[in-house]
Amino acid sequence: MSQDKPTTGQTAPTRKPRVAVLFGGRSSEHAVSCVTAAGVLGAINKDKYEVIPIGIAKTGQWVLAPAETAQWSLAASSLPEVVPSSETVTLAEIGGEHQLIVAAPNQVPQELGAVDVVFPLLHGPFGEDGTIQGLLELSDTRYVGAGVLASAVGMDKHYMKVVFEAAGLHVGPYVVVTDRQWRKDPEAVRKQVDRLGFPVFVKPARAGSSMGISKVDSLEGLDAAIEEARRHDLKLVIEAGIVGREIECAVLEGRGTDAPRTSMPGEISVAGGTHEFYDFNAKYVEDDAAALSCPADMPADAISRVRELAAAAFDAVGAEGLSRVDFFYTPEGELIINEINTMPGFTPKSMYPQMWAATGLGYADLIDELIYLALNRNTGLR
Repeated sequence: MSQDKPTTGQTAPTRKPRVAVLFGGRSSEHAVSCVTAAGVLGAINKDKYEVIPIGIAKTGQWVLAPAETAQWSLAASSLPEVVPSSETVTLAEIGGEHQLIVAAPNQVPQELGAVDVVFPLLHGPFGEDGTIQGLLELSDTRYVGAGVLASAVGMDKHYMKVVFEAAGLHVGPYVVVTDRQWRKDPEAVRKQVDRLGFPVFVKPARAGSSMGISKVDSLEGLDAAIEEARRHDLKLVIEAGIVGREIECAVLEGRGTDAPRTSMPGEISVAGGTHEFYDFNAKYVEDDAAALSCPADMPADAISRVRELAAAAFDAVGAEGLSRVDFFYTPEGELIINEINTMPGFTPKSMYPQMWAATGLGYADLIDELIYLALNRNTGLR
């Protein structure tokens, strides 16, 4: 390790830490990742960090990306996208440092300099699921957020529920449908789902929390919903509808040996008529489709319980950095965990930053804290 490597101990760094902001990716949530990057690139402290935007095209190619946030913003008529380039960016260790290298056909590779931490703003498969985390672990590069196992568990709604149940958290009724089960005996799948009762929510098991999700009110609509979800993932989770309010809680890793920190819980309200549930358009496109109340209108003991359970879910999957944990709060006062998202939407209007802002930690400071945590956490077994 070179002498000018930024440290977080007693010795002051001789240069600004270099942060590679990684976004885009191969998943169906490519555009969401770009929007998240726009928020972070616009708010990160450029006086404190040297920022290198790296886009991942849908082909998987890494490219140097423009830092202008307007290019990565979301409009209803245009989804932002990282486009392939003749120049490819790679991460390599040179002289004991983790360097970004730009290579182009028939040209000498160009070194961009050392990278001290990667901020992977990737949603969905090939980024949020432990794959990019594994690459960064192999290259011994520090990064923001959860590690390999926690990312993989948090991405797969099936195994996420298995881990939650093992930790004693209350999970709602669900059915897992594999590709083989659906192709071999679709009628058996229909019978399983019918026993859950309607409505149900049909979800790709490993495609994030925004894409390919359908609410189904009767058996007649099930096949179409399954086929839509299978466009994103051949393994599905079908969940029984739960009567209850949607409550979210933001979790932030504690410093050192401190316990995870939790925000005040927030409640999502979706505009009636246009959206039956909190879908992609409600989250990212339509400004007035959803609203967050934080703190949620709940008794004090219920608020404490949400925060306690959110921290327990964070620890159950072994998360690091950040996570958003979602619950249903029933009329009987019961809290049922829905899911954990180890790389939640991170635009300024996203629920995770909004809940922290309502709890007293602003967007730019939240970004700074996440980078601090990453710089203070080693790669490898920990």
